[in-house]
Amino acid sequence: MIMKLTKILLVAALAMVGLSANAQETERVEFNHHWFLQLQGGATYTLGEADFNKLISPAAQVAVGYQFTPVWALRLAVNGWESKGGFETNETYKWNYVTPALDLKFNLVNAIAGWNPKRVFGMNLIAGVGANIGWNNDEAAEMARYWVMRELWDGTKVRPVGRFGLDLDFRLSKRVSLNIEGMANMLSDEYNSKHKNKDANLDWYFTALAGLKINLGKVENVIPVAVPVVVEEPAPEPVAPAKVVEKPVVKKVAEMRREIFYQIRETVIPADQKNKIAELVSFLKANPETRVNVTGYADAGTGNPRINMKYSEGRAENVAKALTEAGIDAARITVDAKGDTVQPFAENDKNRVTIAIAK
Repeated sequence: MIMKLTKILLVAALAMVGLSANAQETERVEFNHHWFLQLQGGATYTLGEADFNKLISPAAQVAVGYQFTPVWALRLAVNGWESKGGFETNETYKWNYVTPALDLKFNLVNAIAGWNPKRVFGMNLIAGVGANIGWNNDEAAEMARYWVMRELWDGTKVRPVGRFGLDLDFRLSKRVSLNIEGMANMLSDEYNSKHKNKDANLDWYFTALAGLKINLGKVENVIPVAVPVVVEEPAPEPVAPAKVVEKPVVKKVAEMRREIFYQIRETVIPADQKNKIAELVSFLKANPETRVNVTGYADAGTGNPRINMKYSEGRAENVAKALTEAGIDAARITVDAKGDTVQPFAENDKNRVTIAIAK
């Protein structure tokens, strides 16, 4: 809508100052799939019996991802540092961990409001799976006198982990945004060494992270589109009548223009447009000194430049073929194709067209 309004205002401004031009270049911006990098730091809270502040420990995360549509992205994230366990007595113990995980990201804002490369705020829902690798559980071993520590582990322990959460992006520039993320991670009940034989539950730890998201490579494609500008020339100043001088009469060559319209993805001449081909043939046969220019077009509102060029070529070639099959010499026919680089009509759907001008 913003782009269409800009085009209308541009046409009006040029008309007011009386400029003469064939077309005004503008731009169409399309999403480009790209890689991204996330660098974050923050804190981990491990669910347990001690006071909340006693179970908070440092955390960090590095992630590399690929945004393959405006809505969906996949990333490989590695986070970890330290987890804590504790008791009602506020005694705590800690161990180290690292969690490589594969996450799927769903951009909720783009799904609802559509992709906008200049949007300041974004929100992603995240779900993933990974492996939690824990080690250095020595402090728990020293506290094994407590009856709840039935599944004490030592050495290095690997457990599957499921995770879900969301992150918020605040755009700082085309490539960099401030990223805030919250994740909930669930593991087996032995994670904090406090498994109870009769009351086993999942263990949980939660991470809150903040950092930068850096887009790698181009995030958008800018495609120039020629938009027609119709400008009325000022009326000529009245002049005094000049002396009439008789000149030899020169026969003016007649001219005919026909526009053959198509539905989306069509190149074959529609049945309801074939009468225009017949009119062109009759005109060319009645005026053997004339030639005809046949130009194919495609609308810029659908497809992409490569596909649209093929459609415009097919439309022009089919009209030229119909003329030659009706008896018009191919030497009198010039064929051209513009794809979606030139839009002869302001209404998008009318630009699926072949324009034939005989003169």
